[in-house]
Amino acid sequence: MKVGDQLTLQIEKPAAGGRMIARHNGAIVLVAGAIPGEIVKTRVERVQRHTAWAATTQVVDGSPDRLVSDVDWSCGGCVFAHVRYERQLDLKREIIHDALKRIGHMEPPAPVVVHPSPAEGYRMRARLHVHDGRLGFFREGSHTLCDPSRTGQLLRETMTALRQLESSLRTAGQLAVTEVEVTENIAATQRAVHLILPPEADASRVGSMLSVSAIDGISCSQANTHHVLVLSGSPFVRDQVTVPTARGVVEVTLIRHARSFFQANRFLLADLAAAVVEAVPGGHVIDLYAGVGLFAVALAAAGDREVVAIEGDRLAADDLKTNAGAAAGPILARHQSVETYLAVDRPLTSHTTIVDPPRTGLSKEAIRGLLMWKPQQIVYVSCDAATFARDARGLVAAGYKLRGVRAFDLFPNTAHVETVAVLER
Repeated sequence: MKVGDQLTLQIEKPAAGGRMIARHNGAIVLVAGAIPGEIVKTRVERVQRHTAWAATTQVVDGSPDRLVSDVDWSCGGCVFAHVRYERQLDLKREIIHDALKRIGHMEPPAPVVVHPSPAEGYRMRARLHVHDGRLGFFREGSHTLCDPSRTGQLLRETMTALRQLESSLRTAGQLAVTEVEVTENIAATQRAVHLILPPEADASRVGSMLSVSAIDGISCSQANTHHVLVLSGSPFVRDQVTVPTARGVVEVTLIRHARSFFQANRFLLADLAAAVVEAVPGGHVIDLYAGVGLFAVALAAAGDREVVAIEGDRLAADDLKTNAGAAAGPILARHQSVETYLAVDRPLTSHTTIVDPPRTGLSKEAIRGLLMWKPQQIVYVSCDAATFARDARGLVAAGYKLRGVRAFDLFPNTAHVETVAVLER
């Protein structure tokens, strides 16, 4: 095979990342814009060793789950937009099961249930790129922008605010912005943006030139620094999350900076937090990669738990400390890397540890520290099935047993899926 080849392929099953697996003369072809069971014509885009990447150019024998849509599947957040939503959930279940079997060498103790989400306006946080005065998502494998309003992920009000920001940035032409991070609260009553600037840029002169009525705060930083300059308003938003627990509903209040990591789906946020609370018995809890404190504050509010929360990012850790100080129960919040905390603190032999690492999963040092601590239970929250399966394999080899996996479709129309797994020693 070579780039430009036209291939007619039978699609077999989904692959992590959103493409589908087909085979040609014994080689694997990862096909975009297809659905398992279909026969499609494709054009090869890239070849590496015994694997090729191809895009669907014509559907020869289509799936009943194919949607007639003009949405561009190559635009960020739309890789599954051509698939009926119920089938999307099935595909994500397959991706989780396949990762556990192929990478983790294990089966889930029961079929994984993927909790659904509305696909329109679900996203509270997004990073957009700036090119020629326009804001947008990148198309897959390129630096070509596509219109974020076409994806449906962001609310109409959010898109209106971003269009106003585009206009304001063009007026302040000397401010060279490369990326824009937008965040809003669940109710969409507060909205803040953070501008990423080139290393040589100076934003100190242009703060008064940026004024967008639908945005409550604008901040910025250079790409190579952590120093944040507030240009207008407040860079913080405030969330009120109602979390159902076995003891009744608890109210979680969180304040977070526009740059702080936070789960993006407004519709499933409370359900995700409830799943973690449900998985944690009373007693001592350590929340690693705690972010701004969603799980820690919910656990403290639910009672009967002593919570230690660790976060390595400075801005998120500041938010964590603020939220811990206002929580309904005791939380010891620390700004410290997970690896350092696990290496230097005194290990406890009977507690629950929550881990919610980045997409790359747990580092070798973090795995080593966890195994030294030997927590009785690990609640692993993951946004990547492959790295979770890899880490679960190592934990099971060290004496843990996978007791259950739940999944939440925090990213409709994409191949991403959030899992909450419980492992016991």
